[in-house]
Amino acid sequence: MTATYDTRFDRYPTRTDGPAPHLERTDPTVWGEVGTAALASFDADGYAILDGLLDRAEVADVAAEIERMTGDPELMLDERVVIERESNRVRSIFEVHKLSVLIANLLRESRIAGMARQVLGSEVYIHQSRINYMPGLRGAGFYWHSDFETWHAEDGMPAPRAVSLSIALTDNFPFNGSLMVMPGSHRTFVPCQGQTPAQHYRDSLREQQIGVPSEADITDLANRHGIAQFTGRAGSALLFDSNIMHGSPNNITPFPRSNLFIVFNSVDNTLTDPYAATTPRPTYIGSRDFTPVM
Repeated sequence: MTATYDTRFDRYPTRTDGPAPHLERTDPTVWGEVGTAALASFDADGYAILDGLLDRAEVADVAAEIERMTGDPELMLDERVVIERESNRVRSIFEVHKLSVLIANLLRESRIAGMARQVLGSEVYIHQSRINYMPGLRGAGFYWHSDFETWHAEDGMPAPRAVSLSIALTDNFPFNGSLMVMPGSHRTFVPCQGQTPAQHYRDSLREQQIGVPSEADITDLANRHGIAQFTGRAGSALLFDSNIMHGSPNNITPFPRSNLFIVFNSVDNTLTDPYAATTPRPTYIGSRDFTPVM
């Protein structure tokens, strides 16, 4: 049998056998023009908070769509629905832009997709969309991680030329599991250790254990960059770079938290074979339909 080798030059090697040094990012954060104060802040910090991106009526409309989806017994059997281990409640629903015309139309608007085009300096497509739920009292958080590390290793995303938008559908308080970020950490790529197990993604969507940085990595980045938290009323949003270190604590309050999460990737950064996995994850997690959002 003839051996085959991956001949691509990997600028962001990860899932290594042992500890590996941090890599300074060589790619831009803002690929378009830094023409506004918000984009200048995004370039420096790796994120920007957008107050009132959706108004109350729009939040109510999206919430109604969520209620419709979670009330559909057939959809609850779909692989795109992820159930939490402890609470046995819905944790995430993926590909919501394909499940809801209302959400699909919303994401096409210039205030959303247009913002992604401006940051990425190109046409964009939807790499991933989902609704995230964090129920009250038993809502499980997300451990510290860089999305790009996973998308690079397991989906085959070549460069961190992608941006995420998390739109709050409930009030995000400092105490109900709101997202935390390390400002400026997007400029450092943190390799993770260990091979990627086959078909592990279902467990990872419930509780990520593969592709997470070490405690030493987290401590180092936190000491260098500090930690900020996204809080705001329903309808506010967090725009953040694909490589920023972020996570969220468990929600032990009675106040649930939910958000609409969209990842836009540049059409000049489309997926190839995974860099550190034997097979790519399913397309509802990492889309291979690179049709630009119009």
